Amino acid sequence: MQVDVHYSPVGERPGPGAGEFCLYVWIRRVAVIAAHVTAVGLTILMSLLSRPGTSLFSWHPVFMSAAFCLCMTEGVLLFSRECSPFCFQSRKGRVRLHWLLQVLVLLGGVAGVGFMVASKCVSERPHLASWHSVLGVWTLAVTVLQVVFGLCLLFPKLPRTPSFSRLKLYHATCGLVAYLLAVGTVTLAMFTDWFQATVRGVLWYVLVPLPLLPAVVIMNQITSSYLPKRKINT
Repeated sequence: MQVDVHYSPVGERPGPGAGEFCLYVWIRRVAVIAAHVTAVGLTILMSLLSRPGTSLFSWHPVFMSAAFCLCMTEGVLLFSRECSPFCFQSRKGRVRLHWLLQVLVLLGGVAGVGFMVASKCVSERPHLASWHSVLGVWTLAVTVLQVVFGLCLLFPKLPRTPSFSRLKLYHATCGLVAYLLAVGTVTLAMFTDWFQATVRGVLWYVLVPLPLLPAVVIMNQITSSYLPKRKINT
């Protein structure tokens, strides 16, 4: 079989496709960096606004934002190919960090719910009286489910466990659903009386869409890694 090889003249600039690819790569990197900054910023903001220690309720936003805005976001972005602060770590090392962050997510979520329940009991207010609280319970439940699938990945030889590839897909799918539920819960928290009494005016409109940025980045990362890729014949 004869193969025709075409050589570009010396000094010729790369075609437009190379420039478009570089632009695409840099846009993805900027998006991932923005997701990191947004996760840290939202966690710090929620912690400052809640003034931890002033009441039982004040600890609820601190633990929940640290768990779901920071730890869950960073736990997924560990595996980002574009921009990860732990890119120097081996795959095994990043998996261990992922597990540590997911354990912190679970512990922070349980602590946050505990402080909310205690606050409601002290003030004698009804539980699960808003969409924010209902969605928060679902978020915690799905988080527990994805941790269970993660445990199965650690011990794939347990009886009656699906194949390793299916477990990875189940774990990633539950993780994505849990993250999207967490984003919905955080967004609904900004419509609560507490947040609207603390943040007003233009700043409120700026903060409401911020949780969507890490969600888009993480959704793209998970779907591009786990969805089957089909070849397109042209």
